[in-house]
Amino acid sequence: MACVVLDISLPLDRLQALYRGHVSRVQVTSRDGRRVNLPAHHLRPFVTHSGVHGSFELEFDDSGRLLALRRLA
Repeated sequence: MACVVLDISLPLDRLQALYRGHVSRVQVTSRDGRRVNLPAHHLRPFVTHSGVHGSFELEFDDSGRLLALRRLA
């Protein structure tokens, strides 16, 4: 299993497009330069009044399927 670290900063107004159904995926560049195309619904547990902000560890299997997304301290 592989992991990448993502630094995400999505303000609330950008997230509203997710809830309206206009956007279903979010593209983020990892710290090591890889582009990650993430289904937007995986960010819902991390939404605050200001949006989604912070560093996250994304764990995926050999075929690229998401196994876990965790906020880093």
